[in-house]
Amino acid sequence: MLIDMDYFFVACEEIKRPELKTRPTIVGADPKEGRGRGVVMTCNYVARKFGIHSAIPISQAYKLKPDAEYLPMDYSYYEKKSAEVLSIVREFAGKAEQVSIDEFFIDVSDKVENYEKALEYAKKIKEEINEKANLPCSIGISSTKLVAKMACEKAKPNGIKLVKDEEANAFLAPLPVGQLYGIGKKTEEKLGKMGYKTVGDLAKASMMKLMDEFGSFGIDIHNYANAIDESEVLENYEVKSISREFTFEHDTKKDEHVIKEINKLAKQVGKDIEERKLSFKVVTLKLRYSDFTEHLHSKSIRPTNVAEEIARNAVELYKENADKEKKVRKLGVRASGFTDYKSQKRLF
Repeated sequence: MLIDMDYFFVACEEIKRPELKTRPTIVGADPKEGRGRGVVMTCNYVARKFGIHSAIPISQAYKLKPDAEYLPMDYSYYEKKSAEVLSIVREFAGKAEQVSIDEFFIDVSDKVENYEKALEYAKKIKEEINEKANLPCSIGISSTKLVAKMACEKAKPNGIKLVKDEEANAFLAPLPVGQLYGIGKKTEEKLGKMGYKTVGDLAKASMMKLMDEFGSFGIDIHNYANAIDESEVLENYEVKSISREFTFEHDTKKDEHVIKEINKLAKQVGKDIEERKLSFKVVTLKLRYSDFTEHLHSKSIRPTNVAEEIARNAVELYKENADKEKKVRKLGVRASGFTDYKSQKRLF
């Protein structure tokens, strides 16, 4: 099963403010009356009636619905609610894999005997998440992660979609190739030029022809189109990294502006790390310039739980690596390489 939390960030905000359920609500960058930078992170289905959806520029969303409710990201709260959901689904699963803050694959092969019982089991999971976490979700069910994910897309919003083995190919065949898992915009364009419009077209394609065009990825494309996916649900209990990003309202070359925002981001990351009682040993700075080129600069340090070290090292990375001829558009600060700090002590 794939459990996908519906419009997750806004759904979390609706817990704090139930009146938002009937209002078009958007979580993302500050629109600044249509002049804001950044994108829509998510929006509720009320907002989607006005043509707003995730990843569009926040300025475009404002033009479509200026009187919508625009809210900033509350990372700590969303992560807390995500952990609640993960705790719930683990109680139902033989194995559970969190693939993002709002998506969870679970293997229930040892919990149910057939698809009919799996469907009833999914209903119980939905009820439990709704009751305990007060959040809506959609669930896709199948014998592979690929088809479960595709089924989940069709289950939205707040539904359940079951696709049995014998139904998988017929379910996938009429879908546009761009909806197939793993197919991005550029791949979709290439496939279109090759004459493949639907997943069914792709399923009948020559694997050798796909390999000539896409290399070994051509094998994956052919397998996915034929509902073949042997990947298993993988347990992953550990947080790999914690990061925060910021987009400037106006691109800037001024060091004091950039360093000020690096320190703010580092403080946010450090707060999360302290709450999780972790130590870190890698600090990464992301710089996106006005020409949209993007560079990652990382530094390995001795494991520490001192949050201030994130800012210090991120600023050093900026001073050592920034292209001073270019204006900075966007920043990111990330800490990774985590361990517990049960036996460690703060130096300052």
